[in-house]
Amino acid sequence: MADFRKWFFAFAVVALLLGLGTTANAQIGLSGPTFACTANAAVPPVVRAEGLTELVGDLTLNCTGGSPTAAGALIPLSNVTVFLNAAVTSRLVGSGSLSEATLMIDEPHAVLGTSNSPVPDTQTPLPGSPQQVLCGSAAFPGNGQGAACPITGTFVGVPSPSPYDPTAPGRAGKTANVFSGIQNSASSIIWLGVPIDAPGTAGERVIRVTNVRVALGSSLGVSSTFVPTSVTMFIAINGSQQVAISGQQQTVAVVQLGLIAGNKTANFLQCISNNDGLIASGGTVNNKPDFTITLTEGFPSSFKRRNYALTSDGVTAPAPVDQNVPGFAYNTESGFYAHALFTATPIVGLADTGTRFLITFNNIGAGVHIFTGTTAPLQNSAGVTTTPSQPLAPVTPPNLFANGQIDLVTGDINGNGSSLSSIAGTGGLAEVNYSGTTGYATYEVANSDPTVIESATIPVYVAFISATSQNLPAPGASTVTASFAPISTVATASATAPIPRFTNLSSPSAAFTINLCTCNLLFPFVTNQAGFDTGVALANTSLDTFGTSAQQGTVKLTYFGSTAGGGAAPPPFTTQTVPAGQELIFNLSSGGNFGVPATPGFEGYIIATANFQYCHAFVFISDVGAQKLAEGYLAIQLDFPFNLTAIGSRTGVDGENEGH
Repeated sequence: MADFRKWFFAFAVVALLLGLGTTANAQIGLSGPTFACTANAAVPPVVRAEGLTELVGDLTLNCTGGSPTAAGALIPLSNVTVFLNAAVTSRLVGSGSLSEATLMIDEPHAVLGTSNSPVPDTQTPLPGSPQQVLCGSAAFPGNGQGAACPITGTFVGVPSPSPYDPTAPGRAGKTANVFSGIQNSASSIIWLGVPIDAPGTAGERVIRVTNVRVALGSSLGVSSTFVPTSVTMFIAINGSQQVAISGQQQTVAVVQLGLIAGNKTANFLQCISNNDGLIASGGTVNNKPDFTITLTEGFPSSFKRRNYALTSDGVTAPAPVDQNVPGFAYNTESGFYAHALFTATPIVGLADTGTRFLITFNNIGAGVHIFTGTTAPLQNSAGVTTTPSQPLAPVTPPNLFANGQIDLVTGDINGNGSSLSSIAGTGGLAEVNYSGTTGYATYEVANSDPTVIESATIPVYVAFISATSQNLPAPGASTVTASFAPISTVATASATAPIPRFTNLSSPSAAFTINLCTCNLLFPFVTNQAGFDTGVALANTSLDTFGTSAQQGTVKLTYFGSTAGGGAAPPPFTTQTVPAGQELIFNLSSGGNFGVPATPGFEGYIIATANFQYCHAFVFISDVGAQKLAEGYLAIQLDFPFNLTAIGSRTGVDGENEGH
């Protein structure tokens, strides 16, 4: 009996195991092979650390296995979510949190006959590729915010294996393959109720996520190590069917500084007009710019035009063309854009402008005007203007502008404005805009070459009319800042903020200085000791018969030496204003005009700094009353002589300083 009970227990265990095995086998038989996808980000693009709306690379899922939905049955619905390590700033469109971030199934091509894209692939779709139909469009109703698009499984006998092809017999109104996402959180996008059909063992399903933009700036900037900062995307799928994903986290972009700016500097004298012909008739304009500003890419393709369309003349904004080939590298500020597919405003995928640059001049003094070039060529490292490759097929209008170039465009103090609204200017120059003591100019890329590092050199002309009697132009130092534009603080998804937009990571650098006109003289020996006295006559000779601008200013006298008995030298003294054509006359024992005090007992030397040009002086040393001994000399000019040509001389002849 005991043995029977033991055998009974053994038979029960065997029966249970057999039953479990049968159930497991039955489940495998019902579900078929596992529905599995492999995530792939291909080659992650380099994006600009300054950008707040940088397009990251597409993420694709290549899926196999599972059991295809039976003909006529509704395809199971899934929710697809992507998470990024940066704030998502894809444009918000329509109502609510609908985003331009887009999900596509089976790499759909543009609807034939509606595309204006120059890329020929849109007109010759790959075999088995469905045409693009938007879930939520007039062609396939739905609100695109979670309401499912009820796609049914493939009909028996349909030649196309894809249930997402509306051109297959019987499929009209039964399929959609392009889906708009929803801003799910600051750093995630979700697509709700997406019908994802398992391809089975005979085919492959491709799911692509595109038009995802992120904010970098100070939140995710350039790495301080040899390993670059990366933007990563994590994808997850849940819903009414299980989808296994390998490689869920992918690097979709690498961060680098996008703009390297530099400039030369200039110095001016207040008493000499500069480029006055730009602001008054009868004036002159320099043959060369006063200084330049250079904008250089931090990496190739950092400078981008707005859209794949090209301007015909370099300055006129072209009508946008479709960028509707999934995965094609357009190298523009726009993403996936199909004018016939997305008809809402703002338009999905289309940027507002090309890459812009904001040049800001700070601390501009009264009476100063600044002019910059209306265009600047983009050049390679050898200084040769680039000739970017043109689109793959002709685009209207013909004879497209072939050179790399940036143009001066309308823009506010942050660089906002309509795309490529070029400013004509006069003689290739235009005056900057002003806001108080700040001047600003905005440039936009008209055409660029994504395969080389390009630079643009912007000429700058400083113009003013000298009026020293009014202290014009105001003396002082000005700085310049060059950055990407438009500058913005909006680092979240928005329906109204411009695309692209940037944060300003640049710092001001010295640009130009307006210096007071001075004349520096040395009196190498003066004395009021041992019965001697010294007299000085300093003339302001800016009043003459040669048309020199009359100048006036004070004179600072600095004493070096000692007083009788070993006392200290007198402190520096600044006179009253000495008008043009008059003389400052004084002696050490009793002082003189324009407020010069007496400095009895002083012996040493004096340096005089006059705040006007063309000062000359004579010194007379004698015994008191000049009865027995006297000597005179001309003061030594400390300033550098005019250059060896006649430029700058009042009379047109060099030698004014050399005589001393």
